[in-house]
Amino acid sequence: MSSRIDYDRVDYYMTPTSPWTYLGHVRFAAIAARRGATVEVKPVDFGVIFPQSGGLPLGKRAPQRQAYRLAELARWRDFLGLPLNLHPRFFPADPISAACIICAAPQAARMAIAGDFLRAVWAEERNIADIGVLTEIAARHGVADAPGAIVQGKPIFESNTQEALARQVFGAPTYALPGELFWGQDRLDFLERALGG
Repeated sequence: MSSRIDYDRVDYYMTPTSPWTYLGHVRFAAIAARRGATVEVKPVDFGVIFPQSGGLPLGKRAPQRQAYRLAELARWRDFLGLPLNLHPRFFPADPISAACIICAAPQAARMAIAGDFLRAVWAEERNIADIGVLTEIAARHGVADAPGAIVQGKPIFESNTQEALARQVFGAPTYALPGELFWGQDRLDFLERALGG
């Protein structure tokens, strides 16, 4: 008799400027659909989380860590067959406005709008801190007032960040089930097993 619990919801702690989140986003959506799990998209502020969890922003990491990150991104890009610019023109870009728009978007649109922001940074050489880009992508998903959505989504974004800290989240992407975290797109196989796969 198996003691495994099958879950039906995943909390998705992410930021729209993470290449690892981009690499896992479509695969994660497919896993959730296959397993009948709902996804709660929860953009968070890793500028707040990193100092409290021992993480460092990319520019402050040791050179060998930065070099290895690029090698791993290239490996995963080629393995998955996804377009990914290793040195995107608009990275780092301030992710907060895009994150707040995701938070304010209708629940059913959040995965798609998050995917579009991620793709804009890593595959399309677009600046997701630019209000024109934000407005265009938001409108594509039924969010007609991007500046208003930024204001509306800010308290949700801040609440998500505090919730992530309380749940011991420290990196992006993190897929969370009750009592269990899966950090990184390379843990998606384990997440699928936990969802009953």
